[in-house]
Amino acid sequence: MDGDLGPYDAVQVRLRRADTVILLDFSLVRCAYQAIKRSRERADFWRWLLEYRRKYLPVLLQAIAQHASTADVLIFRETRAAERFLNAIRA
Repeated sequence: MDGDLGPYDAVQVRLRRADTVILLDFSLVRCAYQAIKRSRERADFWRWLLEYRRKYLPVLLQAIAQHASTADVLIFRETRAAERFLNAIRA
């Protein structure tokens, strides 16, 4: 399961069932670059992206602490670290 659907997300319900939470916390520059490569985004996406680290990430981290307190929480800030993790679990 993945995603952050902003105000439409029922993250608490999903977190209560999670045994592992993987959070991809890549840089603003990387996220913006990937979004530009992927498609044309609406203005509300760009506002969300610019506010994410200051406004939405703390709320998400609090929800993880509250609703997935027994889950393993893995936070990847670089793609190489995420790739190493994926390669390790594939092996």
